[in-house]
This record gives sequence, C-alpha cells and structure tokens, in this order.
Amino acid sequence: MSSQLLTSPPPLTTGATRTPKSHSHTLSQRTQIPPHVYKHPAAILLELSTSIKEVYQVLPHIIKSNLYSEHYFQTKLLSLFCNHGCISEAARVFEPIEDKLDVLYYTLLKGYAKNSSLNEALSFFVRMKVDNVKPAVYNFTYLLKVCGDKGELRRGKEIHGQLIKNGFSSNVFAMTGVVNLYAKCRQIEEAYKMFDRLPERDLVSWNTIISGFAQNGLAKLALGLVIRMQDEEQRPDSITLVSILPAVTDMGLVRIGKAVHGYVLRAGFERLVNVSTALVDMYSKCGFVGIGRLIFDGMKQRTAVSWNSMIVGYVQSGDAEQAVVIFQKMLDEGVQPTDVTIMAAARACADLGDLDCGMFVHKLSDQLKLGSNVSVTNSLISMYSKCKRVDIAADMFGKLGSKTLVSWNAMILGFAQNGRVNDALNYFYEMYTGNMRPDTYTMVSVIPALAELSVTRLAKWIHGFCIRSYLDDDVFVMTALVDMYAKCGAIHTARKLFDMMNERHVTTWNAMIDGYGTHGHGKAAVELFNEMKRGNIKPNDVTFLCVLSACSHSGMVEEGLSYFTSMKKDYGIEPAMDHYGAMVDILGRAGRLEEAWNFIQKMPVEPEINVYGAMLGACKIHKNAELGEKAADKLFALNPDEGGYHVLLANIYATSSMWDKVAKVRTMMKKKGIQKTPGCSVLELKNEVHSFYSGTTNHPQSGKIYAYLEELGDKIKAAGYVPDTSSIHDVEDDIKEQLNSTHSERLAIAFALLNTSQGTPIHIRKNLRVCGDCHNATKYISLVTGREIIVRDMQRFHHFKNGTCSCGDYW
Repeated sequence: MSSQLLTSPPPLTTGATRTPKSHSHTLSQRTQIPPHVYKHPAAILLELSTSIKEVYQVLPHIIKSNLYSEHYFQTKLLSLFCNHGCISEAARVFEPIEDKLDVLYYTLLKGYAKNSSLNEALSFFVRMKVDNVKPAVYNFTYLLKVCGDKGELRRGKEIHGQLIKNGFSSNVFAMTGVVNLYAKCRQIEEAYKMFDRLPERDLVSWNTIISGFAQNGLAKLALGLVIRMQDEEQRPDSITLVSILPAVTDMGLVRIGKAVHGYVLRAGFERLVNVSTALVDMYSKCGFVGIGRLIFDGMKQRTAVSWNSMIVGYVQSGDAEQAVVIFQKMLDEGVQPTDVTIMAAARACADLGDLDCGMFVHKLSDQLKLGSNVSVTNSLISMYSKCKRVDIAADMFGKLGSKTLVSWNAMILGFAQNGRVNDALNYFYEMYTGNMRPDTYTMVSVIPALAELSVTRLAKWIHGFCIRSYLDDDVFVMTALVDMYAKCGAIHTARKLFDMMNERHVTTWNAMIDGYGTHGHGKAAVELFNEMKRGNIKPNDVTFLCVLSACSHSGMVEEGLSYFTSMKKDYGIEPAMDHYGAMVDILGRAGRLEEAWNFIQKMPVEPEINVYGAMLGACKIHKNAELGEKAADKLFALNPDEGGYHVLLANIYATSSMWDKVAKVRTMMKKKGIQKTPGCSVLELKNEVHSFYSGTTNHPQSGKIYAYLEELGDKIKAAGYVPDTSSIHDVEDDIKEQLNSTHSERLAIAFALLNTSQGTPIHIRKNLRVCGDCHNATKYISLVTGREIIVRDMQRFHHFKNGTCSCGDYW
C-alpha cells in the first residue's frame, strides 16, 4: 500500500459522499430499537453466545425472522464476527448495508486492526475518509498500536500526522498511543518528547512511558520516572509495578526491588497474580531464588507465566534439579506449558546432562505442536548437544526450515562441545557462505573449537576474520582469542592481545592466568593474579582454580597453600571439588605424598574421582605403590568411566616390578570392558591434518618414518639418551625399546622432521599425558636436530629446545 494513500483524500472536514440530512434522519431512527427486536430470542441468544459456532447457530433464526436488516442485529453480528477474528464474514455483513452508521466503520476498523494485516487496516481507514466518516479518537489508537507492535515506524508517523490533522494533538488518550508507538519502535527520545508535551498526564500515560524506558533497556531512567510520577501526585498502580520490576531485575537492584515489594504489600497488590509473578521473577533473577519461592508458594492463583518465572529462576541460579521438580509439579497440576516452559525445562535437562528427561521435554514439545517454534528447537538442539547426543541435535537442525543465527550458533557450539571440531568449522563456513553474518556468540563458539586443534595458522586466520568482521573490540571475542593463542602455544601473542584490551572481564584474567599455568610459567601466572587483585575485578572460583593449577605445574607449593586458604578467608569462596583436586595435585607432584593423603582424609566433603585421580597420578610420578594402591581402591569404588586410572595403577605396579598385580589390574579391566585409550598425536602440515596412533603403520610415509626413527634413535643414544622400559614386561629388551620408540608423538615428530625445513618449529597435540621416556627422548631429539618441538599434552605445554624442556622435568 502506498504511503501517499493516507493523505490523498480531501481534508476530512470537507466534502461528503452522504447527505448530512439522510445521516441525521437514519441515526435518530435507528438509535430507537423496537422492543420486539432486542427482546427477540435470537437477540438474547446472540448476547449469550461465547463462540463463533454459536453465532452461526443463531444466524438462521435471525434470517428466518426477517430481522437481518435491523440495525441492532447488523451491529451485533459485525461486532461478534470482528471479536472472533472472522473479518471476511464481518465485511459481508458490512458491505450490503445501504446507509452505514459511523459506528459500523469504527467496529470494522477495530476488527481489521486486531485480526488482519496492517495494509488492510490502513486501506479501510482510507476508505473511511473517502466515505466522509469522521474518525473517532480510538480509531487512531487502534492503528498506532498495530504500527507499534509491528515496528512500522514510518506508517506510525503518518497516523500521528493524521491524528494531529484531526485535532487530537491535545487528547491524552490519543497522544498516549503516540508515546507507545515511538517507544515500541525504539524511538524512546521521541516518545519522551511526546509525553513531556502532554497538557495533562493520567496514569495510563505514565505507565506507557515508564514501560517504554524499561523495555528499551533504560532501567535507571524508568525508575527515575516512577519517582517523578509520585512527585506529581500520581499513585503507581499494579501496571506500573509490573513494568518497573523487570527494570529492577535488569539492574540487579534487589534493594529497590524490596522497596517495591513493600509498596505492593501496603497497597494490597500482592493478591494480583501478575504482580506476584513479577516479584517472583525479580527475586529469582537477582539471586534470591529462595525468597521468590516463598512468594510463589504463597500465591493462591498461578498462571503459566508464574510457573515459568520459578522454573527459569532455578535454572539461572544453577539449581537445575529443582527446576525440573517445579516443571513436573506444573504438569501434575494440569497447567499447560508454554514455549518458555519448554525452553527452560530443556536447559535444566542440559545442565543436568539428563538425556531421558530431555527426551521427555522434546516429546511434550511435539504434543504441544511447538515443533515449528524456532526458539524451542534451538533450545532442544542445545540440550541434545550438552547431553552428548549431537547426532540428534544435527538431525533436528537439518530439518529446521528457517534457521536463525541462534540456530547456527547452537549447532556450532554443540559440535565444539562434543569434540567434533571439523564439523564445527564446516558449519561455520557453511553459515558464512550462506550470507549469515556471524556475531559474538558464533565466534566464542568456533574459536574454542580451533583452540582444541592447536593450529597456529588457523588461529591467525580466525583472528583476522574477527578483525574484518569488526568483532575485535568485543571483550568476549577477545577473551576467546587470548585463550586460543595460549592453547596454540603462542603464549606471548596471547599476552599482547591481553594488554591491548580496553576492557577485561574476570574470564579474560582467568584465560591469561590459565595460559601461563599450562605453559609452566607459574611465576608469571602468580604475578598476573596479584595484579588482578589490585584492580577492580574480583577473582572468582575459576580464577583460584587457574592459579592453583599454575602453582601445581611449576612446583609452587607454599604459594598454592596460601591461595587455597585465601580463597575462603579473604573472598568468601567455598572450595569446590576441583579446588581440592588441585591441592592434592600440588602436594603430590612435589612429592609430599603423605601430606596429600592426609589432606584428603581431612576434607570436609566426600572426595570424588578427580581428587583420588590426582593422588594416583602423583603416586605414579613418585613410584609409591602403597599409597597408589590405597588411592586406587577408593577411586575404583566410585566406578570411573576413564580407563586411564587403571593404566596408571598398572604402571605403578610395573615400575615396582609387581607383575602379578599388573596382571590383576589388566584382568579387572578386561572383565569390566575397560580399554586403554590409545595414544594419538596430531599435527598440521600444508593445510592438512595428520594423525598418528602408537605403533600403527597406516600413514603413507610409514616406511620412511620408521626408518628415520631408527636412525634418530642411534643419534640420541650417542648424545646420552638412555631408554626407560621399566613399565614394560614379558618382552625382550630390544622389543621394549621398540615399543617405546613407536609412541604416537615420536611418529609425529619424525614425520614433521622429514617434511619441514630446518629452523621450523614443530607443533604437536597429544591426547594423553607425555610418558617419561618420550619426554626424555624428545629433549635429546631437539638437541641433535637443532629444532624447537612444542608438544601440548592433555595437561600442559612442553617447549623442547636445545635438549631442555620448559617444564624443567616437572610435569
């Protein structure tokens, strides 16, 4: 519809298509409804009808009684059809009427505005002017509301112009509609100008502007308007409170929220379900989910929104288990879930890793016919990904008709979380080539995937992409880049980016501290941590985990003990299981095994797998079979899925030549179906990723690699290397050496040496911890070849150069 249509007819105060005399005569006659009309059974039935089906049942009686031409029935039918959304039927009633009253036009315009397209509503508005029907003030408010809801600012301005032209610029009702239009179209300054010019302001106009500021993210200004409202002696009502509480939530101002709560109680609004629901939402999202629950439990009536607020509150507070309990209670009470319910429940299942519960939520979503809801599908994709069923997530994604940016982000993150890095990168490329512009969330999903590959070339490429996409000023993207460079071995580049950042979050500091730790730069990690403490950003539980890990990798025992004590004493952070595991690791790596074991015995909580796993690892390093056996007994009672712990115990026994016990561990593994994770080393060469598994010969260059390894073995032995075969049993010594020399990292190193030029650093990623013999051999390989070899194992980085390693043989 052309925008000129709104201004093309002659002014509404001139011209006529109907004679004023005829109109006046008809109006006076028709407003007097004969008693036989409104007392007729058909009229009574119409008044009592509650559905369109009942209207159609009454209609034949009206026609048979020759009452269809009566003004009362025409008006009533038109109104009912409009109210039930049957606009075509309403138009069929309207069009045959020869001498139409203005009120019929007003009714049908309202029907078009509520139930049809904006084009049709505006077309009918133009027709009203052509038919010389003078608009009423509420005609404009209907149209302004539609324009605001649909974000049609240009057409809304045209309606605003017509409103002024018809003399309603001082009408509070009309101008409140204008304020609402501009606020909904995110033109909050214009909205405020319109509000400020009002000759008088009623409660509705105040609520409209307050809601406008709150919905446009201007929570502080919205709160200021509530104060000004009261200064002008306008008392806030329930609508004001429901508008302002989300603003309080956005700012996290629970103190103000409590003041609002007090006003609610004094004004007697606590009985209103929408007000109580807003309070539940505010308290829950501000971290006071317990208070929210008290209000929720005290509500005599609850809507689906009330239940949703409670479920979302528990999810956001990290209590996914309780969120599922409330969700189930909602179903038990027969309250029908909404799309918000399904999304919150799916997230709770994802946080719990509860696939069965997630599949139930999915089934319920299908029963509610929410399959076409993209937001719901995106939540289910995320849920399946976190429950390690990324295959189901990918299938749902593939069937999704209109994929949004959120859909792509969910799928890319899902692949990254499940270790399917290549799929994550392929989907990222497909998304980008499909003209879907990546955002912050895309990049913080794909960058960690690249970090896992530990390929510097790809790291530089994605960094350049962020710069070209103008995302290099985003704190979350930059934090991901810092973390990525650290994980790709480029710790100095990571620090340069860190220093360049104008804004840093706690996660930024954590990434850099952790990066220093994994590279063995414990002193630098501690210095950065101390610098952080002097600033405005407070360390969190993850910060302490990063600094404890850094202390562990660098043998900084006393510092680690001090930070562990400080965590609770100075910052009120209760240690989690990972912190206890880190402390055991710190003490154990340093050889203080008895102290580590005593630490475990004195823990205020029951130790979990990671704590005993750290103890077992320390026993392997220091060859303590007695404590290793104790730790293993406790560990295996917890039924770990990881077979590496059994291998650790077997190696401890092997080092102590306890071969009968080695055999027992292997028998236990066989009975339980536990297999040793095969060692795998990966490196990238000429845009191609090469993977090597211990002892395999399926690489195209296997012949050359094994021949070169034999030659290399002679050279490093001549330089002083002595093979360590203490953990291998039942084979000849030369076979033992051969088994060690074909570990995956050695195959990868040999391949890289054969295929790269002198002086080029070698980057290798290994899925397991580097064994002692390979660590020693790699030091000698770096010495005899003059090459720098960087190995990232499952725990840390090893930079081998000129016969030494950056870890100082402490890993």
